[in-house]
Amino acid sequence: MNTARRILSLLLAAPLIATAACSGDSKAGDDEPVTLTYAIWDQAQAAAMKQIVHEFHAQHPKIDVQVQVTPWESYWTKLQTSITSGTGPDVFWMTMVYAKYYATGGGTAPLDDQIKKSKLDMNAYVPAVTKAYTFGGKVYGIPKDVNGFGLCYNKLLFDAAKVKHPDDSWTWDDVVTAAQKLTDPKKGVYGFVAPEADELSWYLTVPQAGGQIISPDSTTSGYNQDATVKGIQFWTDMITKYHVSPTLQQTTDTDPLAMLTSGKVAMRYCGSWEPEEIAAVPYGKANIDVAPLPAGPGGNRNYYSNGLANSMSAKTKHPDQVWEFLQFLGSDRAAEIQAKTGTVIPAYQGHADAYAKAMPEFDLQVFVDHLKYAQPFPASTDTAAWRDAATKQFADAWTGKAPVADVSKRVAETMNQALAKEKK
Repeated sequence: MNTARRILSLLLAAPLIATAACSGDSKAGDDEPVTLTYAIWDQAQAAAMKQIVHEFHAQHPKIDVQVQVTPWESYWTKLQTSITSGTGPDVFWMTMVYAKYYATGGGTAPLDDQIKKSKLDMNAYVPAVTKAYTFGGKVYGIPKDVNGFGLCYNKLLFDAAKVKHPDDSWTWDDVVTAAQKLTDPKKGVYGFVAPEADELSWYLTVPQAGGQIISPDSTTSGYNQDATVKGIQFWTDMITKYHVSPTLQQTTDTDPLAMLTSGKVAMRYCGSWEPEEIAAVPYGKANIDVAPLPAGPGGNRNYYSNGLANSMSAKTKHPDQVWEFLQFLGSDRAAEIQAKTGTVIPAYQGHADAYAKAMPEFDLQVFVDHLKYAQPFPASTDTAAWRDAATKQFADAWTGKAPVADVSKRVAETMNQALAKEKK
């Protein structure tokens, strides 16, 4: 066990025993009203989450739920600190990136007993998402959603430059060619934006190139593989070779999505959770659409996909009420609310069509169709220990200070050191 997880485990151990001992003291039908806290990180999804909470409260009038929105940048630091101190949320969003860390460290509670007692049908969810939150045969989260990806593009800019709109025949080469035609330095317009953001950049192209971020058994890095380097090079070339993308500094100063919705860039790879935010900007709603992810070498369309789950804090004082809420969050109705608002593609199967039709101004079906190419998101017990380091190190490649191959080699060494500590 690595040092960070050992500390988390030790800090949580004693309170967990107390929680387990009193878990039967708090019943969903008690006369005393209960207030639960629900932590999420995406403001764009807050409206849908609050609608779900409103309907849950209507059915459970003695259980109030307060939705707490904390930006991703500070969400995990706040979550770990608050859970450790005993002041954390009762229910919170969990990502595949940190799922095993919190499960094995004692931050999230196993749900198997509740699932069995309530006869919750786990087959209702996308199997890959359920599997991602299952460790040691125990389930640590009720699946919420699954991510699809596509190429968002500006129809107005494409038409003005007389460039054909992207379709399912596009490859990486087509993206480069179009980006060159669409870039107009005089107008401050770039044909493409290449952010240094793994999930929205090289996690989408490394699998297409035949590379990997981490080995299937999560013990060794794949960053030192030639194919992995090729998948990353696609992004850095856009900045340092073709000059069709804003620089790393520019994408640090201004959100790449805002660049897309303001007409400053013509193309950006985007996720299935983002159309709602795009539609909130009048210019974006009128001019942006979605095309399939361009294929990599040999027509490969694979990509890494994340998917969220709702988890119960192992330190909650109201486990029974939390379970009632978790069941509703994982219900057909909650999935329907998320799908019809176009918020996300629900992990509860059968709602993808509703999501695809939620915003007629965008071709959301693209995201749904691409789910068949989704590969497991790169993760280990302590993913942050090597993922954060990789992001910092790749800045040298994004700025042209060092070749991608050299940086990838350094990243692999750092990552392998971190993975070796997990075995101890």
